[in-house]
Amino acid sequence: MVRQYHRQTILALNLSPRRRGEWPPSPKLVTIIRMKIVLCYPVQKRHCRQIAAAVPGAELVDAGQERIAEELLGADIFCGHAKVPVDWPGVVRRGRLKWIQSSAAGMDHCLVPAVIDSQIVVTSASGVLADQVAEHTIALVTGWCRSLPTFFRAQQKKEFIRRPTRDLTRSTVGIVGFGGVGRRLAELLSGFHARILATDMFPVEKPDYVEALWPADRLDDLLPLVDILVLSLPLNEMTRGMIDAAALAKMKPDGLLVNVARGPLVVEADLVAALRSRQLAGAVMDVTAPEPLPPSSLLWELPGVIITPHVAGQSARRIDNMTELFCRNLRRWQAGEPLINYLADKRLGFPIRGAGTPIWG
Repeated sequence: MVRQYHRQTILALNLSPRRRGEWPPSPKLVTIIRMKIVLCYPVQKRHCRQIAAAVPGAELVDAGQERIAEELLGADIFCGHAKVPVDWPGVVRRGRLKWIQSSAAGMDHCLVPAVIDSQIVVTSASGVLADQVAEHTIALVTGWCRSLPTFFRAQQKKEFIRRPTRDLTRSTVGIVGFGGVGRRLAELLSGFHARILATDMFPVEKPDYVEALWPADRLDDLLPLVDILVLSLPLNEMTRGMIDAAALAKMKPDGLLVNVARGPLVVEADLVAALRSRQLAGAVMDVTAPEPLPPSSLLWELPGVIITPHVAGQSARRIDNMTELFCRNLRRWQAGEPLINYLADKRLGFPIRGAGTPIWG
């Protein structure tokens, strides 16, 4: 146990290579004058009080986006999501930052090579926003299937004309990336009696309502089978541009592509070409590359496309839940216990399910 003394103590964990997913045992204690925790997510005063109560005596800095690049250089622990440029190699060279708790499930904002190769412990917010992202995905898909954009435009013109719709119920849905969001989405889709197929890099713990959970390298087998393809996986060097012309050509001509993960997973030019040639019926997306999507993008004008501005994770409870995760992990950090959503392999950008360390939810 790491107990509270007059001088604050933190854990500098020895991250020598071990079995995948294993929490590093036997932490080495390093004493510093005072632990500095830097925040960069939209906390309120009550959240700061909650965090301060979890680590009495620590210095707490709510940096916001305005000061985060500067404050990170002197941080021992960072919780948040820096949306402004950060000198991550410089932070690593300082040698002070010991732990990053991301306030986002996607980790591409901080997992640059310097951080990946460092001894900085990284944990994600995987699963914290799963309810909201899954709910938003259902809204996008049902809106597309029931032709709601067409009817909204008709309403503005005061037209009362019946037009074709499609069914989500009993359709075949492929989920690429079966983490927190993918699993919650599958649970919701089971209520629509959908046939659910999924792929994941670690295909474990398949729910009964999922027909098949395959390894990630079986994506090509999945593509021709599904009516709706949902991307809910992290962006890393293995997944960037994975939905390209070749992948789109394997999908059904009346298929729908859904991206609620990260825009660069999809090659936009190839998607535009597939939609224009009617090789693909439609696309709905909460993420684009770049963001915001420029007015010149053809995606704005193409029929069969619905775009929302990266709002799937919005929730009245988002900051409360994120703060609860951080506080739980702060207590675990001080006790030398495995952290929730610990990234055993930072190159992947997500916690490994079934590897022996806890995952949120």
